[in-house]
Amino acid sequence: MSKKNIEECVRTSLEGYFKDLHGTEPDSMYDMLISVVEKPLLEVVMAQADNNQSKAAQWLGLNRNTLRKKLVEHKLTKP
Repeated sequence: MSKKNIEECVRTSLEGYFKDLHGTEPDSMYDMLISVVEKPLLEVVMAQADNNQSKAAQWLGLNRNTLRKKLVEHKLTKP
């Protein structure tokens, strides 16, 4: 899947989100979107990296401590 395809998926999902609101104004969309995208991103990358946090952090362009914090936040590892 290309970057353009991912962007189109996000765009389509957001348009559906607004449609489902039926005119109600959204709240805290940024945090909601980051949360719902970040968790599956971390799950897939960790699986592809065989749960090697150093490798996954490098692939994501994150500091290993930042990755660990995000994994704990999304309950993908124990503190």
